[in-house]
Order: sequence, then C-alpha cells, then structure tokens
Amino acid sequence: MQVLAPEQWDPSLQHIIDEMNGEPINIHRLLANHPPLLAAWWGYRMYFVTGGDLQKREAELVILRVAVLMKSWYEWAAHVDRGLASGLLIEEIECVASGPEAVSWSEKDRALLRSVDALVNERCIQPDLRLQLQRHFDERQVLDIISIQGMYVTIACILDSWPIEIEDEVLRRIPTSVSEQSFADLISAANRD
Repeated sequence: MQVLAPEQWDPSLQHIIDEMNGEPINIHRLLANHPPLLAAWWGYRMYFVTGGDLQKREAELVILRVAVLMKSWYEWAAHVDRGLASGLLIEEIECVASGPEAVSWSEKDRALLRSVDALVNERCIQPDLRLQLQRHFDERQVLDIISIQGMYVTIACILDSWPIEIEDEVLRRIPTSVSEQSFADLISAANRD
C-alpha cells in the first residue's frame, strides 16, 4: 500500500479532504486505500483531536507514551508538534521516554503514564492503578485514556506494516533537536534505565 494523493481518493471521503483543507496527512493518505475503514475511523479520530473528555495536554501525553512504547517515529514527531501546541514543554515531552517513574511528573501525570504502560504491556488497568487514576480522572476520562491508547497502538501497527514519511511541515515546526535519531536515542536511553 502507498499513500494516495487526494485526487485518488474515493469520492465518499471528500468530507475528510475538506476537513483537512485539501491536505490530509500521510497516515490519512495511507488509510484512504480502505475508504470504509477511513470513513468509520474518522469520527473516532476527530473526537480525540480535541482531547475527548481529557485535556489536550493529557491526551498528548498518552499518545507520546504510546509512540515511545511502540517505537513509532511518525507518531512521536507528529505529537511532539501537537504536544507543544497543547502546552507541553519540550523537556516534558522528552521525559515521556523515561516513563512514569521519572522524577519530574506530578502524581496525576505519573498515574496517566502508568496507565498507558499497563495497557500496552498488560492490556488492562489493574484495580490498584485504577484507584490511582480515579483520584484525578472520572470514569469517562479513564475510558478515553484506554481508547486513545488503543487507537494509537493500532496506528503504530499500521505504520510498522506500511512505513510512511512524516510530513515536511511537521518537521519544520518541531524543534531541530527532535529527529528520528534523537528519538531512537531517547528510547535507547530509557531502555538502559
């Protein structure tokens, strides 16, 4: 499969092209190979673009942690960009690679990142961690954490199966210190700790 230019898309997907101002990103261009799937996925995606019931910052922390755990450069770069726009500092973003036990996290952020690790590694949030989460998040927000994590694990699997390039405009917006090599170095350092 390859990324499809918008003029190659099925006409049923025109609303997505329009919502992306005529410039859908590469993951959407790849998913356009399966019009019913992209159409079904679009509403789910749009719900989370705003953070769902979470704050955007929290949603971005979830996605960034998934990118680290799945070793997905495309997701990392795209969500460094979105994470900065949500109010995260580059130092916080880089700390995501170190995981939930890094000293700089608040109790709330630590519980959030622990939940992502648990979901990716154990496929559930055990009762003790759920109690930690419930100090900071209501049940709807916990469902959003689970759902965002799942959506981005799926995306990472698609990207591992059909690798695509990150958009040039994203690379222009993120700090020059953020590169595919610096991402690999962050993951390598985190795995040594």
